Amino acid sequence: MSEQNMHAVTGAFGYSGKYITLKLLDRGYSVITLTNSLRRENPFGERVRAFPFNFDKPEKLIASLKSVAVLYNTYWVRFNHKMFNQADAVKNTIILFNAAKEAGVQRIVHISITNPSVDSKLEYFSGKAKLEEALIKSGLHYSILRPAVLFGKEDILINNIAWALRKLPVFGVFGDGQYRLQPIYVEDLAELAVEQGKSKEDVITNAIGPETFTYKELVETIGDIIGKQKPIVSCSPTMGYIAGLLIGKIVGDVMITRDEITGLMNSLLYVDSPPVGKTKLTEWVKEHRDSLGRKYTSELARRKDLESEYKSN
Repeated sequence: MSEQNMHAVTGAFGYSGKYITLKLLDRGYSVITLTNSLRRENPFGERVRAFPFNFDKPEKLIASLKSVAVLYNTYWVRFNHKMFNQADAVKNTIILFNAAKEAGVQRIVHISITNPSVDSKLEYFSGKAKLEEALIKSGLHYSILRPAVLFGKEDILINNIAWALRKLPVFGVFGDGQYRLQPIYVEDLAELAVEQGKSKEDVITNAIGPETFTYKELVETIGDIIGKQKPIVSCSPTMGYIAGLLIGKIVGDVMITRDEITGLMNSLLYVDSPPVGKTKLTEWVKEHRDSLGRKYTSELARRKDLESEYKSN
């Protein structure tokens, strides 16, 4: 296997990174991963070697990337917490980009978000925009993929909507629930990422799925398919946040943040672009109707447990 076939994936033991890694291995590439979870169960065995991020030791990070042609970056944090925060994620990712350039990496496929903006008051979207800007200015060849919401076996959002429909007497939506979002199947995103790894063009792609829902329609659709239709009530963003906070304390997680509510209600998970994903959320939910939402999926539990493999819903 030549050095040109070596690809690196951040977080190959996680969610989207795992599917990117699987598709690379299927195509015969040699793959390494950079991770904060060196003790996490390795689903790939000896096929994928794991290296620490070493953000605080850039020379070691550069050494890990020396034989890499393409880097697929999924590294990010969903919200701020005492254990991690988005400002550090921005700083660390820029260190990663600089190390990749120094190591001679030829191309970076970077997972961003729909509608990033450096002027956004939402740190998630402004942070993603800063990283896009840094990558573009780095001189490295790049493909920036902008997904809205991912769904798949290890999904959090779609699973936990189904969980709430199974467990709660009513389901609350923020405001009128008419803000839109465009979920993409995680394997479709992974397929797109691997195809972009082979490209030579610098591109930015809105990585959205074939179905667009209002948030209320999404909840109604999931409820209909899993047979758990519940009354959908409108609530203020503040009341919705408080309800999510209380449920989060019960399940030991951050269920939703104020910024996530604002991003949803501002339709930042919607773009006016043709879809690139092929798999319909409705078809996927029908296939998994019996298992979807049976257990709550905790973001914090995954962050704290650095040893167990991510479990499928």
